Amino acid sequence: MRPSLNTLATALALLLGASTLAVAANDGQARANQLLGSDPQFRETWQKVVQQEERLPEWVMNLSGDAPQQMNAVTEGGDQYLVGPLCETAQSCQNQRLVLAFSFNKKHAYALWVEVPAGLPADKSPTRHASYRFLGKPDAGMQALLQEQLRKDPNWY
Repeated sequence: MRPSLNTLATALALLLGASTLAVAANDGQARANQLLGSDPQFRETWQKVVQQEERLPEWVMNLSGDAPQQMNAVTEGGDQYLVGPLCETAQSCQNQRLVLAFSFNKKHAYALWVEVPAGLPADKSPTRHASYRFLGKPDAGMQALLQEQLRKDPNWY
């Protein structure tokens, strides 16, 4: 049985959409602080995450901080995600940061919010003094992915 023209067109559109998103994620075009303005689905999904949380600063609620790096395509549990960092400001990145993950289909979003006390001496490891908070109710696999992304930061020890 041969696939219909509509089936082939739909499959091609899905592949092109996913590959375009992956290309954008890997060539520096997609940054965490640009997602909400780039597509209403990203905004809707993130709003569902933050409305279930309490006591979030405005930069977390609006993803309006500084994005020091591009987002990258990462696979977790067979699903693809755009993953990247967001800081409150470029200067406070060591003290206030998010590691974000948005599913390619834009239906799921997760984050790891990391806070390190201001004024921590340089000889003290931020990993031992940080507080960690997951947003979006990630499962164990997603929590591990977010933590691994944080550990990839050369300034995180």
